[in-house]
Amino acid sequence: MTKRDFLMELEKKLSGLPKSDLEEHLNFYGEMLDDRMEEGLSEEEAVAAVGSTDDIAAQIIRDIPLTRLAKEKIKPKRRIRAWEIVLLILGSPIWLSLAVAAFVVILSLYAVIWSLIVALWSVFAAITACAPYGVGNGILHCMQGNGMSGIALVGAGFICAGLAIFLFFGCVAATKGMAKLTGKIALGIKICFVGKEKEA
Repeated sequence: MTKRDFLMELEKKLSGLPKSDLEEHLNFYGEMLDDRMEEGLSEEEAVAAVGSTDDIAAQIIRDIPLTRLAKEKIKPKRRIRAWEIVLLILGSPIWLSLAVAAFVVILSLYAVIWSLIVALWSVFAAITACAPYGVGNGILHCMQGNGMSGIALVGAGFICAGLAIFLFFGCVAATKGMAKLTGKIALGIKICFVGKEKEA
């Protein structure tokens, strides 16, 4: 792939970005390719060394705040006419309430998923607290002459300790998985805003 093809492909994938950001990134990668070619690499080798346009575009989109992307997307391409403003105002009870409802539903789903993670960590904390309590009470029962109940409590304490160890790894994995899912959802939303401009 040539430098020109690389920059054209990158420009297509970032076509929804604000113009200043798009130009800044294209200039940056153009200069990077020039530097690599000055170091002795051929044009194709320099392009291959930079990486794929998909990975570069995803990283750039990930780094740009969602608010800036949304602002660029909703900025009118032409002046809004008076009748369009009137329609927006008259239709606002419908479209505004639907937008708020959609936002609340999405936010509540997100909150429910994270509340499950919090509940999982709460169970871990409870089981972890039960382990020393069971062992301590078991020893106390044994010292008071209640050997069987004391042994049962010590055993329950050790079982809780073992469960707590397994549950800890499960909680960590679930939290990491949810954090990755959150990142992918955010990236997907940003990609929707950056989506390819319709060709005129």
